[in-house]
Amino acid sequence: MSWGTELWDQFDNLEKHTQWGIDILEKYIKFVKERTEIELSYAKQLRNLSKKYQPKKNSKEEEEYKYTACKAFLSTLNELNDYAGQHEVISENMTSQITVDLVRYVQELKQERKSNFHDGRKAQQHIETCWKQLESSKRRFERDCKEADRAQQYFEKMDADINVTKADVEKARQQAQMRQQMAEDSKADYSLILQRFNQEQWEYYHTHIPNIFQKIQEMEERRIVRIGESMKTYAEVDRQVIPIIGKCLDGIVKAAESIDQKNDSQLVVEAYKSGFEPPGDIEFEDYTQPMKRTVSDNSLSSSKEGKPELKFGGKSRGKLWPFIKKNKLMTLLTSPHQPPPPPPASASPSAVPNGPQSPKQQKEPLSHRFNEFMTSKPKIHCFRSLKRGGVTPEDFSNFPPEQRRKKLQQKVDDLNKEIQKETDQRDAITKMKDVYLKNPQMGDPASLDHKLAEVTQNIEKLRLEAHKFEAWLAEVEGRLPARSEQARRQSGLYDGQTHQTVTNCAQDRESPDGSYTEEQSQESEHKVLATDFDDEFDDEEPLPAIGTCKALYTFEGQNEGTISVVEGETLSVIEEDKGDGWTRIRRNEDEEGYVPTSYVEVYLDKNAKGS
Repeated sequence: MSWGTELWDQFDNLEKHTQWGIDILEKYIKFVKERTEIELSYAKQLRNLSKKYQPKKNSKEEEEYKYTACKAFLSTLNELNDYAGQHEVISENMTSQITVDLVRYVQELKQERKSNFHDGRKAQQHIETCWKQLESSKRRFERDCKEADRAQQYFEKMDADINVTKADVEKARQQAQMRQQMAEDSKADYSLILQRFNQEQWEYYHTHIPNIFQKIQEMEERRIVRIGESMKTYAEVDRQVIPIIGKCLDGIVKAAESIDQKNDSQLVVEAYKSGFEPPGDIEFEDYTQPMKRTVSDNSLSSSKEGKPELKFGGKSRGKLWPFIKKNKLMTLLTSPHQPPPPPPASASPSAVPNGPQSPKQQKEPLSHRFNEFMTSKPKIHCFRSLKRGGVTPEDFSNFPPEQRRKKLQQKVDDLNKEIQKETDQRDAITKMKDVYLKNPQMGDPASLDHKLAEVTQNIEKLRLEAHKFEAWLAEVEGRLPARSEQARRQSGLYDGQTHQTVTNCAQDRESPDGSYTEEQSQESEHKVLATDFDDEFDDEEPLPAIGTCKALYTFEGQNEGTISVVEGETLSVIEEDKGDGWTRIRRNEDEEGYVPTSYVEVYLDKNAKGS
């Protein structure tokens, strides 16, 4: 089957068909391009989705990802990010392996088609020219024959007429002979041209057109094969990423299987365990013993004296209500947090240990227990200050013992990391100074003395800070076992510090580490009540920029809370150096952290600084 023999007379239709084939190829290219755009858009949306649910740095969300369920969710987000990357790979491979090649091939195909049909039109024009020559020769031959026939008839007529002179007859004869010769010449010319045309026509229909049409057929078949190969490549590009996508899905399944509910429950215990012991049994107070009228005045006076205690309890209830109900509060108030004090010496019969006790003495355990309860519980205003970013005691004394120990341990670990980092920097400067001493042409050793002294001073400060926190940590760790032993001996009583027995609990209200006082509670009581509702709806707003800074050196922010900068980079300043050697900066409205003040040159806005 050959287009040259089967379609020798379908030049125009073949031209239309080949143009349609190129249009189909261009349509497929457009389809692949749109597919790549969809893949890129899908990958971008997946990445944005993964980024949206990633925990923010230095936020409360980051602390939540210590639980296995949250870790699994974080792994899912990371796998989703890799999953999006595979769709980007699909887009890139389709663009490089299909779109680019087909676009180049279409250009070559158009050029080849144009050349083939140009040769075909050239052959057509040549055969048409030959045909016109043949027609012209044929008409001339026909005309000459007619002229010769008329000349012959005229000669015969003149020759038969007796009235015509001999000269006229001879002239007619010569004219007839001339016309006859012209007809013979036209006949010979027509015959030659006809033979030549037949030869050209045979070559046109049996050689030129078949060859041209064969080339067009091969071109069209190559186009069909190429589009088929492109479709195979289209499928292979998808198939190549299926194993990696499967690994991403396997990673999500593995992350889901790694969720350990027991471990999460233990983390909840570690996160919220206060270290306090539960209250012991409530002592039985016997009111059935007969009371003597001689102590009724004392009873009345003691009941009057008890009113401030009840009022005080009511006053403190406003601070305790988020954590505990009233009936549970009274249960804890009357629990024996420490052994009851010995009765005071008195001449009244009620002062006898074995005799009936007056209402005043029965109020004594309640007053002391309430005081002990107030000293053993962390105050709500401390948690409020933590939530609102308020001032936290340096020794974390506002936390329960167990949480305080964890905070101190974390602080010690962070300080040790800082010390190690500064030590490495000091060693590097020392080595550089030794190199300068050995090779003075490389630099001045004295230029490093200031930096070396500064780093050494920082190390000493950090070591003193670490020693201070280690002492607090040792103090807390030393208390916890002692508290546990005494709890076993005294049914859950907490005795972190030795408290003197007092009846006025308002004068001795402080936490086990002495961080809470009456003045603090009175000052914060109205603030706590006023902001109990508002605090739940406070949203953090980004700090405004107070100036700009330029990085003098490159800083690799590897510790939590720091940010990496490149030498020459310009960033926004949102917090000045507070004397600790760190400046807080922001990049691109969503990335912020601290950098050493000595690493940047700060340009503060005058208006912001003045405000």
